[in-house]
Amino acid sequence: MFIQSAPQVPDLYQVDQPLHAELKRRLPVALISALEPELRALGQDTAGTLLELSSAAEASPPVHVPYDAWGRRVDEIQTSAAWKQLKAYAAEKRLVACAYDADLGAHRRVAQAAKLYLFSASSAIYSCPLAMTDAAARVLLDSEQAELRERLLPRLLSADPECFITSGQWMTERPGGSDVGRTETLARPVLGQSGRFTLHGVKWFTSATTSEMALTLARIDDGVNPTVNGSRGLTLFCVDVRRDDTGQLEGIQVNRLKDKLGTRALPTAELTLDGAPATQIGDPGRGVATIATMLNVTRYYNAVSSASNMAKAVWMAHDYAQRREAFGKVIAEHPLHDQTLAELQAHLHGALSMSLEVAALLGAVENGSATAQEAQVLRALVPLAKLTLGKQVVAVSSEALECFGGAGYVEDTGLPRLLRDAQVLPIWEGTTNVLSLDLLRAEARDGAFSALLLDLSARCEALPEQLELACRSALAKSLARVGAVAQRHANSGDRSALERDARRLALTLGRCAQAVFVGETAAQDADSVARFNLLVRTTLMAPLA
Repeated sequence: MFIQSAPQVPDLYQVDQPLHAELKRRLPVALISALEPELRALGQDTAGTLLELSSAAEASPPVHVPYDAWGRRVDEIQTSAAWKQLKAYAAEKRLVACAYDADLGAHRRVAQAAKLYLFSASSAIYSCPLAMTDAAARVLLDSEQAELRERLLPRLLSADPECFITSGQWMTERPGGSDVGRTETLARPVLGQSGRFTLHGVKWFTSATTSEMALTLARIDDGVNPTVNGSRGLTLFCVDVRRDDTGQLEGIQVNRLKDKLGTRALPTAELTLDGAPATQIGDPGRGVATIATMLNVTRYYNAVSSASNMAKAVWMAHDYAQRREAFGKVIAEHPLHDQTLAELQAHLHGALSMSLEVAALLGAVENGSATAQEAQVLRALVPLAKLTLGKQVVAVSSEALECFGGAGYVEDTGLPRLLRDAQVLPIWEGTTNVLSLDLLRAEARDGAFSALLLDLSARCEALPEQLELACRSALAKSLARVGAVAQRHANSGDRSALERDARRLALTLGRCAQAVFVGETAAQDADSVARFNLLVRTTLMAPLA
């Protein structure tokens, strides 16, 4: 009796030729050689240790225990041993710390992104607490709050699992998600302790809730001056998540864990804050401005996670195509299925190249070596990459599941997780519409959209001649159309019309950006030529043109 062999998770570093091509383009040879052993080990773990840990963590999701056996409120969130081991693994591999390694200079974020690309989709999404941790480290480094920085930063960046801590992010409240200006939580000063507050309110959706600390926004209520409404009234705070002598959380009650479509191993909770101890970060009323660098980091992680999820789905589909027979031969040998896999790889390469472009610019900005123009381009590229890849990962994951036939729809194959976990990525850290409008703000304040469009247009003109002329022409025309539509709206002064077109403009520019980046890689990598041509034909040209 026939039994179909299951798809295998391959060594994701070994099989990923686009990753090798991108790193060769973006990193010095000496640095690639130095990173090679780490990346090779991570790749092997995607088919071994990480596969086992992520499967175990997914099989034993977190559990909320509100009371102990004697009725005392304890609010424990119990996570699996595998989830704890993933934390230790992340520390030992320096997945956060490497982004702050001065020896890597401007390449620090590209080196980190390569590691995260291999780790994220193979980690039961432990990359989420790492994103929050990295963002907290960035905020503390940029802060003048020396006490917090000296106490917490070494632990956030530690490679010692016993010392390493993670940070949560508690921003979402019932009145609004992305609209943080509707935040209701109040911060009341502790008498005689400058900068110390207690927080009071409900946080509707808190990520990485088992972390040892968290960053959150609140309005200062000093009992004398009226609280300030809107975003201008918000201040950033660091919450120390700790227990008192009786074992109770100090000023925090866990109302419930969220029952989510995906990311089920990741503890996400609804909290009531009633006296949670917190320390002010930054100036009063400047909380939204203070978290700007934090959003850059978390949205960059989101983009890398999207590319990572695509990679796992695409390379598993590629493996299965060598195992599954239909109509007398393995499905990889059928021209139509071979074309489908090639198109998926082209989209994956576009996503990877875009996320590494963000990493390269972010690393240069943090290293202090970026030009003013590069910083301006980064301001637009971060939300653009996040929104483009967030939509793309759902489409690619869905197409990849179809490559498995009915098995892709059956839970105990483990394959539906690829799509369930992908769906959070267009939502987390700003939906597609929210980030499209953020691009308009970036243009109004910094001219960032125009700077990115000019940069991409110039780079498009310099793409290598071995790329198909029709595809280069289609890319150039698409960039010109984006510029023309944006200019038409600017000339009309019709803000409503511009907002209605913001999503279409953003997604088209995002597809163009991916094509430019892959096209540049094709100058050094022959295999990238075909992927560029496929990427342009399937995103910017009529399907049968």
